[in-house]
Order: sequence, then C-alpha cells, then structure tokens
Amino acid sequence: MNKTVNINLGGMFFHIDEDAYQKLSRYFDAIKRSLSNSSGQDEIIKDIEMRIAELLNEKQISDKHVVGLKEVDEIISIMGQPEDYIIEEEPNTTKNQQTNTTANYRTKKLYRDSEKGMIGGVASGLGHYFGIDVVWIRVVLVLLIFAGFGTGIIAYIILWIVTPEARTTSEKLEMTGEPVNISNIEKKVREEFESVSEKFKNADYDKYGNQIKNGANKVGNSLGNFIMSVLGIIAKVLGVSLIISGLAVLTVLLIGIFTLGTNTFIDFPWESFVEKGNFTDFPLWALGLLMFFAAGIPFFFLTLLGFKLLSPNTNSIGPIGKYTLLALWIISIALVISLSIRQASAFAKDGRIVEKQTITIPPKDTLVIKFKHNDYYSKDIYDRAEFRITTDSTNNDIIYSNEVRFEIKKSNENYSYIQIGKEASGKSLAEARNNADKIRYGYRIIGNQIIFDNYLITDLKNKLRDQHVEIIIFLTEGTTFKMDESAQDYDRSNDDFFNLNYDAFEPIYIIGQLEAKCLNCPDEDENENEEEINTENQTIDTIVNSNKEIKELKINKDGIIIKTN
Repeated sequence: MNKTVNINLGGMFFHIDEDAYQKLSRYFDAIKRSLSNSSGQDEIIKDIEMRIAELLNEKQISDKHVVGLKEVDEIISIMGQPEDYIIEEEPNTTKNQQTNTTANYRTKKLYRDSEKGMIGGVASGLGHYFGIDVVWIRVVLVLLIFAGFGTGIIAYIILWIVTPEARTTSEKLEMTGEPVNISNIEKKVREEFESVSEKFKNADYDKYGNQIKNGANKVGNSLGNFIMSVLGIIAKVLGVSLIISGLAVLTVLLIGIFTLGTNTFIDFPWESFVEKGNFTDFPLWALGLLMFFAAGIPFFFLTLLGFKLLSPNTNSIGPIGKYTLLALWIISIALVISLSIRQASAFAKDGRIVEKQTITIPPKDTLVIKFKHNDYYSKDIYDRAEFRITTDSTNNDIIYSNEVRFEIKKSNENYSYIQIGKEASGKSLAEARNNADKIRYGYRIIGNQIIFDNYLITDLKNKLRDQHVEIIIFLTEGTTFKMDESAQDYDRSNDDFFNLNYDAFEPIYIIGQLEAKCLNCPDEDENENEEEINTENQTIDTIVNSNKEIKELKINKDGIIIKTN
C-alpha cells in the first residue's frame, strides 16, 4: 500500500502515489540540471510543467484517479530524457531529435497567432494550420468581404471568438505542428529570449532613456489606470448587452422551433403567415430548426463573449463544441442561400386564366356596376387588405385578398361582355396557370345590375403567389352605365377613355366613339364662371361697404365702373 500525495502542477491538482511522485521529482531535478546554463530557465520549466500537466489531465479517469508509475513512465517517454535534449550553442547533429520526432509528433491545432497577426491573429493561425502563406488567407478574407456581401467579416469575428490564442510555448509548438518535448520547448523559449535581447541591444538608450525617466513616471501609471478602468467599464456594459440580446434572440428562436409545424402546442398567429410564404414545400419544423442554427449560433457565441467580458475566467465550451457549431452554422447558411434561391424562383412566371360572359341589357336601361363585400370576411366595403390569413365557412384555412380591379373599355364587337382575368405567379408557366385557376372569385348579373365581389380567396396550401383579379367590362357605343360609390376603390381604367368622377354621386356615363362621357357630372367651365361672378360680387360689396357716397355703379365688358360724390 503506497501513500498518495496531492500536488499542484501547472495550475492543476493531481493525486499521485509516493513512488510516482519521487520519480517525477527526480525527472524535474534532472531537467533543471540540464538547463542550468540555459537562458530563460524558469520560463522553460514552467512550460514543461504545463505540458506534463496537460498530459496527466488527459489520462485522468475521474477526480479521484491516482497517478501511478505507469502514467509517469508514459509521460517521460513522450517528453524524452533531459540528457537527450540539451541544445548546444551551435548544434552539429540532429540525431537525438530525429530519434524522438516520430514518437512525439502531434497533429496541428488551430490557434490565433497574435504575435504575427495584424488584428486578432486569425489569418496567421489559419496559415500555420493549413501550411500556406498568411497573405493568401488575408486575400481570401478580403474577397469574402467585398464579393461575399460581408461574410468575410462575420467569419473572421466568429473564428476570433471560437479560436483560442497561442499563449504558452506548448500552444505555440502545437500551432506549428512541432513535437511538444523538452528540446523544442527550450529551443522556443531561447528564441524568444534572444529576440527580446536583440531588441534591447538595438535600442537607443541615450536617446529615449531621459524621456522615459522624465515622462513615464509622472503620467504612465495614472493614465494607464484610467484607460484600463474606462475599458473595463465599457467591457462590462458591452458584456451585459451581448448577454441580454443573445439570450432574447435565442429564446425567440427556441419558441419558433417548438411552435412551427407542430400540433402539440398552441396555434400561434405567425404560423399561418410563415406557411403562406413557404414556397419551397419544406417542412415548417425543419425551416425553424434551420433558422435556429443560421441565426442562433452567432448569437450563442456573442452570448459567450458577453460572459467572457463580464468574467474572463469563465470556462469555454471546448474546441470540439466550437468547431461542431461552426460546421453546423456553415451548413445552415448554405442551405438558407439555396432555399432563398428556390423561394425567388416561385415568382419566375406569370399565369392567367380568362373567363368571358355576354351582357344583355335592354336599350333604354342603364347598366349599374357595383362591388359588394362579404360580412364573413370584412366589416364593410372600405375594409380592405392586400392579403389576410383567415378561415372560410367550412373552417378551412384560406388566403383572403382585396386585390381586385376593373377597367371600362369600348367593345369592338356588336355586343357587350365581361372578361374576368385570374392571375398568379409560379416557377413555371403551367404552375402559374394552375395557381391562377385555383383562385375563387364570384360575381352576379341581376337584371341591369352587375354585382362584383370585392375580394378573392384561395386555399392556404396554394401559398401567396401574387394572386389578383383583373376585370374588363367591354361596352358597346351608346351604352349608358352608372357607377355605384362602392366601385371607386377598384377602378384602374385608362383616364383618357374613362375617368371616374369622385365628386358626383353615382355618376352616369355613356360610351362614345372616343371616350365615356359623364351625363350628370358638374361642368368645370360652369364652376369657373360661378366662381368669377362670386368674386366680383364680393368685390362690389366690399367697395359699397367701405364708401357710402357712391354716385353711380356700372358693370360692363370693360369691368366695374364706380363714380362717387
């Protein structure tokens, strides 16, 4: 029975038995001795500890797992023996490194390279991951911004959020695909130290030294603290805003998923409107799920970003979760684009179905044209809607619309007739005509009256395909007709032939050779003459009232002549 020891390695806690602990301690002592002459010894030891902690954490079965000699031996075989990885100032052989390269090879991991990046290091990280020059990655992102309608910006922001930054030496080695062992860790740290040392050597201390001493001590600390405080407040406010907006959008999207296309929940009013616009025949529940992924995943990451801004120590969902959600989002966006193209194609063609009926009117009778509403669908003739989702008398879902219009034209035949045109759109001409044929519209001829419905209806399953009704009333020359007040909102006639007078009550017209003339409309010339006479009378009254000593007053072709005392 061995004793167990609790240790803190690289910021992680482990239970390890005494023999394994002693071997691991001797291993670290040997590493320290081998690095005794190396620059940056503490940084190298820290990175090695973090790497060993990662390897031990991968082998943890549960929180109560005890690390034994077997696990320690496996880790030492991965990391290598300290005496095998001593880097000379001018190494002349790579034998030992080649021996362990195959054993310690690890696949690349995607990180952000902030050291070589221009903004967030996303492009540099992708360049390391795919093994191509970072310039080409940046070119692709720029092309996506301008040619892809801004998708490059969205992709960059999402990758910036989900991709971790390479901070430690181990992560920088994993980013470039190099084995994470003692040799490479020491080499990487030494390179960084040499780079920093070179910068210090090349610095002009004589030029900048006095400026730094005189200025930095006075304003550096206070200005830095002020800026950090302001940035901290902004980050907190932004974090709260992102969390609230993200959770609100996700809640709405979740409600949409559980309400669209299901019969087990309450019927929400927007379901019918979504159904009438679904031209793809794609199941509504699938559309809801697709829109949830397409719109919800970015807001989910924005919510996570909000929590990170409020609490930087918040745990991430892990790389597997990030890349899985990113893949789902890309697939969803592709499907949304495909369905959008399919939606647009539903209006590619226009179809028309025409019905004609002869009108028989006694020569001395006046034809009366009126429109009538249905009390079941609207409260009066002026209650109009381009479309409305409702039910008919048999409780079937229908689309109700007041897209009805009429024209008055002269008949080229020796008889009068009505032409009813039902029109709709579709992917093909045959589908468009089929949609038009499914329009339900009615009218009645009673004596000398033609009573048109002011609405059309079609089943909800036919979808909204720009359905409308065009009525043309062809009348022979000499036919008189009267327009009911209810027809005013539906007239689309050519004003050069028939101009409906809105000032007259139920105006009566007669079809002439060139136009339809109104028989009972007020004459515009008479109205003008009456206005002139009224104006003159008002002028005379004004003059008389202002001067009571008028001797003579005459009105002739020359105007008004007034003689006073």
